[in-house]
Amino acid sequence: MNRALRGRLPPMRSVEIVIECPLWKTIPSVKATLRRSIRVAWPADLANAEVAILLTDDDTVRLLNRRWRGLDQPTNVLSFPNRQTARDPGAPVFLGDIVIAYGSAAREAAADGKSMLHHLTHLAVHGFLHLVGYDHESDDEAESMESLERKVLAQLGISDPYAPHEAKL
Repeated sequence: MNRALRGRLPPMRSVEIVIECPLWKTIPSVKATLRRSIRVAWPADLANAEVAILLTDDDTVRLLNRRWRGLDQPTNVLSFPNRQTARDPGAPVFLGDIVIAYGSAAREAAADGKSMLHHLTHLAVHGFLHLVGYDHESDDEAESMESLERKVLAQLGISDPYAPHEAKL
């Protein structure tokens, strides 16, 4: 970046989305939905940062889950926070990667009677909150994270994903 421009450019909040599994392309507005979801979840005090989202399949997520978490099974969403800081003080900070599995997400959405876009939104918000430091290892952490998820999802017009539901038959 030109040193003369540094400090005068607006903060960057970038969401890079890669669709690896073609089934994700069958969902209308998938990229726009993800960008909006992350934008609403993004903390106001966090500027000049980047996030990457990979939309893939259960097999890829299973491999990642086995390698990084020791769990030989697919899951709906994985988050990989970046533990390094930007080298250039003016450079954006890469927060990390969010990886979402089509098969797991689709099965869960169907079982819960939710639209795929609504469930994808929840998974993206959940994954993003992990990147910015939230977790659910303890009951208190889980309640704090779920409370924030509910708040963000409500702003997006999506009902409480943790409320009891009845699957549609």
